[in-house]
Formats: sequence, structure tokens, C-alpha cells
Amino acid sequence: MTTEQRFDRLPDSSVCGVRFLPGKARGFLRIPADELTDISVPLDVLLGAARELERRLSECQSGSDRARLLAASLRPPGSPPSPVQRAIGAMTDARGVVDLDAISRQANLSPRQFRRRCLEESGLTPKHLCRILRFRHALNLAWREAHDWAGIAADAGYFDQAHLIRDFREFTGRSPMAVFSNRTRRPVS
Repeated sequence: MTTEQRFDRLPDSSVCGVRFLPGKARGFLRIPADELTDISVPLDVLLGAARELERRLSECQSGSDRARLLAASLRPPGSPPSPVQRAIGAMTDARGVVDLDAISRQANLSPRQFRRRCLEESGLTPKHLCRILRFRHALNLAWREAHDWAGIAADAGYFDQAHLIRDFREFTGRSPMAVFSNRTRRPVS
């Protein structure tokens, strides 16, 4: 998801989900990731045996049991990562602070070709993926440290604090202070 999403759930219900590393979902789901960006789809659209999986998930007694069952149900792709997937991995490792021209050269593609392929693999353009990766890093820093927003912005690779605040508003729908008011600290991955 690239923007804040809110979901209603029934009382006493549980939620279980899967978040793939950037550029990895397509290998598991066998459809281009850009077809799934910012939408919710029924499980049976993505997995053929969804009804059976949903039944088995509903029988699980704990969240950790559901997580194990989900992980076992997803078969990783058998092929080695493509040059584009390796380039996306390099972007992820650098937390989005990269030279996109150099990354496209690493994938042996022109910047335009890399943009198209990154969109297919990750669901996002390279620039947008870098913004999200940089934001996630800033969010992780904020969970761990005192809220020195200018320092967090600099440590996460932002040009200035205003750009960090803009990303907070876009990705969470709130200011950094609103996100962190009345919360206990925990890291995000």
C-alpha cells in the first residue's frame, strides 16, 4: 500500500497477512505486481486453493499458527533472481538512498526500461519505491530514537525535515507527531 488504508473488522475477528519484500511478490503470485498496487483482492483471485487455505486458517488457534500455515502455503519461485530483482534488492538494502541511473545500469537496462520493469516487479516506479523505502527507514529510526525530526530526516537520507513530514502525511495521512502520540516504541521492518 502506498497510502493509508483503513479496514473494518468484526469484533473477535483476526487478521493475517503477507508482506513481500520489494520485487518478490510477482514470483509467488505469478501476476505483475502493478496490478495489485493499492487494491485489496479476494484470496481466491491470487491462489487457486484459497477456499481450503481460508478454512485451514480459520481453524488455527493462534496468530503464529496462521503465519506458519500461510508461509507454508506460499511456494517460493524456483528460479534465481533476475537482474531487475537484484537491482530492487540493492535499492532495498540501501533503504532507497541510491542513484537510480546507476541502479538501472546494474540491471543492464536504460532508465526507462528499468522504470517499466520495476513497476512490473514491485508495483511501484523506482522513484516511488525509493521514497517508501526511505520513509520506512525514517519510521524505524523514529520508533527507536527520541523524536528529533531534523536528525531523523538527515539520517534517513531526506533533503530536509519538510520532505519527511510530506511523506508522513502522504503515507500515513497524519503528521509525525500524530503518528507517534500515545504509542509505545517498536521497530518496523
